[in-house]
Amino acid sequence: MTASSAHYRRLILRILSLPLASALVPVSNAAVSGVSSDSAPGAADGVRFMRLALDLKRHSVERGDQAYGAVIVRAGQVVGRGPSRVVVDGDPTAHAEMEAIRDAARGLESRDLGGCVMYSTSRPCPMCEAAAYWAGLDRLFYGSDVIDGGPPSLTRC
Repeated sequence: MTASSAHYRRLILRILSLPLASALVPVSNAAVSGVSSDSAPGAADGVRFMRLALDLKRHSVERGDQAYGAVIVRAGQVVGRGPSRVVVDGDPTAHAEMEAIRDAARGLESRDLGGCVMYSTSRPCPMCEAAAYWAGLDRLFYGSDVIDGGPPSLTRC
């Protein structure tokens, strides 16, 4: 394990061990890396949040799971995190996006995630996009280029 991967592992383990209430702080650029800031012009915050999703993706792989990660953000604060847990939990619905939605709903004590956006390492599958739709997420962003996927819809189901 390189020094850089050891740093990421410690960072992710620290983030995942925080109670959600204490994790509701703006993310600093110093805490994340891996995406060029010019990949989504005018979207510096989006790049920061996608870096967190990419860190969760790396964490998933280190734990022996699928390579996906997602975060949910409201008003510039991370309110939900989700590494893929399909393999480690033996749950076919434990996609990173679903885990992030569940985490945000628990932390916000509401199934209504209006005002939130999701950053995912890949385009959400139809199940995850439908869950984002029913949760009321405003918008989906995906991939290392921080592609704006628009508001979630049920048209892909």
